[in-house]
Amino acid sequence: MALVPYVENPLPILSKLNNSSANFRFANHDLHLAQDWKKLGVAAVVWDAAVVMCMYLEMGILEVKGRGVIELGAGTGLVGIVAALMGAKVTITDREPAMDFLSANVKANLPPDSLGSAVVSELTWGEGLERYPAGGFDLVLGADIVYLEDTFVPLLQTLEHLCSDATVVLLACKIRYKRDTNFLSMLKQRFRVEEVYYEKQRDIHVYKSWKLPPRTDL
Repeated sequence: MALVPYVENPLPILSKLNNSSANFRFANHDLHLAQDWKKLGVAAVVWDAAVVMCMYLEMGILEVKGRGVIELGAGTGLVGIVAALMGAKVTITDREPAMDFLSANVKANLPPDSLGSAVVSELTWGEGLERYPAGGFDLVLGADIVYLEDTFVPLLQTLEHLCSDATVVLLACKIRYKRDTNFLSMLKQRFRVEEVYYEKQRDIHVYKSWKLPPRTDL
């Protein structure tokens, strides 16, 4: 997730962003996620898309247990933590400034016998991708990571690197602006994309995608 400076916002709907923590129950565990909007901005807040992604994972439509999973733009780490609690081997990533904060949340919310199932790792989209195995993950997760147009091309490069033909990508997002649908159009040039869930109350869409077969010129 991108890091932005804190700006005081008086809107009541955003008041929860100023809370120092957010509490949830997923995967039969009570989770307490620290938040720090003033220090790290959007990277340190639990957004609705992350909550809906966890809800979708708990539905059991996709097998998570035993799978190799990577979360992009993890922020507080909620989605990756839940995936680890469900039995996945998870690499939880974000940009370098969020590493200490993210690592603390992961350590605080995974029981000692589950800590080995989650690794926190720095990843700036489009950079240093050779540090991650090409096509080496079964499942790629991203919650509310589609909102900055400047990141769209490196995000697509990252997805292409991480995904094999069998990898499933799950993106949970709110469609706020035309640029958001533009990203989906870009994604559809390289991936098959279908909406698999919509949470009306929070206005969050979950998209499943996987690589299209290589085009052959006749």
